[in-house]
Amino acid sequence: MSSLEDLAIKAVTELGSAGLRTLADRLAAGWPEQAILGGTTARQADAVRSIVAASTRDSTSVSEVAAMLRGVAAAYAHRAGQVQTEMVWSGPASHAVPVRSTAQALIEVAGEASRELVLMTYSARRHEPINNALSGAVSRGVAVTVVVETLQGGGSALAGAEPAAAFAGVSGVDLWHWPVVERAGSGARMHAKLAVADNRVLLVSSANLTMAGVTHNIEAGVLVRGGAAPTRAAEHIAELRSKGVLQPLRVGSN
Repeated sequence: MSSLEDLAIKAVTELGSAGLRTLADRLAAGWPEQAILGGTTARQADAVRSIVAASTRDSTSVSEVAAMLRGVAAAYAHRAGQVQTEMVWSGPASHAVPVRSTAQALIEVAGEASRELVLMTYSARRHEPINNALSGAVSRGVAVTVVVETLQGGGSALAGAEPAAAFAGVSGVDLWHWPVVERAGSGARMHAKLAVADNRVLLVSSANLTMAGVTHNIEAGVLVRGGAAPTRAAEHIAELRSKGVLQPLRVGSN
């Protein structure tokens, strides 16, 4: 496998299959590098520059480079279309039936994120393994977003410290919430519990981001790899943010 192929496989995780096809089209059309880089993030731009530099260094024709990029994009899209699901549980183990633990699956999803990690939870309490996984994602340059309920939003069902306090000290985590004024009724709650990484992996669970939720309680969830579900979940959350239904959570706000 050539270095150019290695770089293309690495780049598709940053650009996605559609982005890699766009890169192939722009290279084939003879676009200058600055035009090719238009609309890319810093990480994406690094991946694109590496491919452009390698194709020049390897003296590979533009048509060959474009064809190889399209092949990698097609293979990635095909793999992404293959759906794998498995049950995830918290609580006591069953020796007769092997199952994945919620804590293990959640940390695995965070560890697999290379571009974006989004979590939603109703209740939250500080749990070092989760916070360490989030810190690790941030250190890799992953955009980490946590949507969390507030004491005001939870009403009498939540007590103690604000759920957002669970993530205090995890630098780089972007906190969001569902303001009470945006809710249709007084009893509406931000009750979703999920994690989605790079639009590729989705964990949906009944477990809150607490030690009890991910380890001690009997909670059930599903881990989905590939297919439309991870993408649709991330897109829905992004749309709620863009419309102002979900809003940034600042210290002292609710």
